[in-house]
Amino acid sequence: MKGQNKLSLAGLFITLGIIYGDIGTSPLYVVKAIIGDSVLDKTLVLGGMSCIFWTLILITTFKYIFLALQADNNGEGGIFALYGLVRHHHFKWTLYAALIGCSALIADGFITPPISISSAIEGLNVLFPELPTFPIVVTIITFLFALQQFGTAFIGRTFGPIMLIWFSMIGGLGLMQFLQNPTVLQAVNPYFAVNLLLHHPSGFWILGAVFLCTTGAEALYADLGHCGKSNIRISWMFVLSCLLLNYFGQTAWLLNHLGEEIKAGSVFYQIAPPEFLPVVIVVATVAAIIASQALLSGCFTLVNEAIKLRLWVNLKVRFPAESKGQLYISSVNWMLFIGCMLVIFIFGKSSNMEAAYGLTITIDMLMTSALMLVFFHLQGWKLPYLLILGLIFFSLETTFFISNLKKFFYGGWFTFLIAVSLFAILYLFNRARQVRDNHYSTASLSAYKEMFEELIGDETVPINASNLVFMTRKSRADQSDHIDNRVIYSIFQKKPKRALVYWFIHVRILDVPHENESSYEVKTVIPKKVFLVNIDTGFKVKHNIYQIFKKIVDEMHKNGEIDNLSPFPSIRKFHIPADYQYVFVKALPSSSNNLSPINKLAMTIYSALSDIAYPPSKEFGLENRNTITDVMPLNLHFEGDIKLKRRR
Repeated sequence: MKGQNKLSLAGLFITLGIIYGDIGTSPLYVVKAIIGDSVLDKTLVLGGMSCIFWTLILITTFKYIFLALQADNNGEGGIFALYGLVRHHHFKWTLYAALIGCSALIADGFITPPISISSAIEGLNVLFPELPTFPIVVTIITFLFALQQFGTAFIGRTFGPIMLIWFSMIGGLGLMQFLQNPTVLQAVNPYFAVNLLLHHPSGFWILGAVFLCTTGAEALYADLGHCGKSNIRISWMFVLSCLLLNYFGQTAWLLNHLGEEIKAGSVFYQIAPPEFLPVVIVVATVAAIIASQALLSGCFTLVNEAIKLRLWVNLKVRFPAESKGQLYISSVNWMLFIGCMLVIFIFGKSSNMEAAYGLTITIDMLMTSALMLVFFHLQGWKLPYLLILGLIFFSLETTFFISNLKKFFYGGWFTFLIAVSLFAILYLFNRARQVRDNHYSTASLSAYKEMFEELIGDETVPINASNLVFMTRKSRADQSDHIDNRVIYSIFQKKPKRALVYWFIHVRILDVPHENESSYEVKTVIPKKVFLVNIDTGFKVKHNIYQIFKKIVDEMHKNGEIDNLSPFPSIRKFHIPADYQYVFVKALPSSSNNLSPINKLAMTIYSALSDIAYPPSKEFGLENRNTITDVMPLNLHFEGDIKLKRRR
């Protein structure tokens, strides 16, 4: 959909369907999680509501909707987009903040679909006490992950109207209870939140349950590229109003039951009229299915940004819609699916999952806050404003993190273990990249003109191909004639690769989708013999380098810049085109490298991940028979000189 990120009615519907599912279904379980099995008293009820209100205002609205969306990285959001805005300013720790935040958010993605869907499906037991919910949950989650390949625009158009019904319904249910007891509005006074923390026996630890009301906030920023800033901000005003109405409504109902102990499941279902309850359960179930979408879309965005920033191996990314934010990564999708199945089989019921939910996302929020402060510092914000923001966010989120630590031994260990494992892999992968890049150098093609001339004319060296095409993909086109020095090594110092014409291709993927935005430039190093080609192409264009390059060669042949007929007389007389071979140069560490144990482990992880990465030859649409990968040792740190004597 062109222009879908601009403010429009269609964009608002898609936004409702894509990103608000997680935070929008929190009323199903947040209030019940806060009161637990406690006997209701005014301190607990109004204090819990006050905490919910100020959490949604300060963290979700102020931090993410008002501030974070300003950190717009070419239309993309999320912690890696934020890192991309600050990484060139010598703050080395920002890389680790981004990696920790990414690991924490993806770990949370393993548990968001199971808890959201299970909590709603278990509501069916109110109508059908004997109904087994486990197989239903598994079936629905399988369907949801299978649906991802059609793109979030398709999902948004399907789910948007449903979420409009959902938010209107929860707002209406809450309003009915609120009108019966409007005194609940006094919970807006932060005194009640402070009073709960100071005087209730479990006041501080209740914050772990309160935090569940904002666990979808990070997705609002991560999905910026899917929906657009204006659509998110405008739709949030509606969503926030409905959420607060429902929370106030549940609290008003609780005020009418002071002195009682609520054991009948979710308070959310208690405020619904009995005759309307079947409809509420059905709509809540559908909304809970949609709730998982926000986290999944956010995970796709995060991984795609990590690939673009060279923080992760290349994976196959599909763009099912016209917006670059509308993407799908099959390997990530099914990895999360397997993780969700593990959660369901390990924890079973949603009440057990609540103990594991929310711990890692507080870590992600802390990392986002740290990077945001750096971003606003680079934007020229004055120190007093930064200190105030830092005090607000770090005090709130650190408090939530500490209160959530109680969950570690009751299931939080699961998401924490996943987050630590993901961070370890990301850290080692990027450590290996840094070690490798420290030994990366470029070479000027102009400096090797004479050597190219000599090798081309040296008939004692067999010809590899009439045309050798060396592929290099970079984040932006290299405007000089410099290329990776390892390519020069591959041509001259390894087994000499003789050709009659050498081509060096740099590919740059643009932020525009269509073919008519594609272009190229040719830098002639040696006329008719050595060329450097920079290709710019849209992200939705099938990057079939064979066809693109063939078109370039044909145009150059017509212009007389090259002779594209076979150099072999027996073939040339039949006007057969010249042959081409595509070369990818891959450097791997040598076994003789004297690396530290941590660097050896990092290089091992890097090599293993590189083996499972999406091959560049497939991404560029090249045939295997015309493609070779030249593997060479990556010279890092070698052992010292070997002491050796010659015997007489």
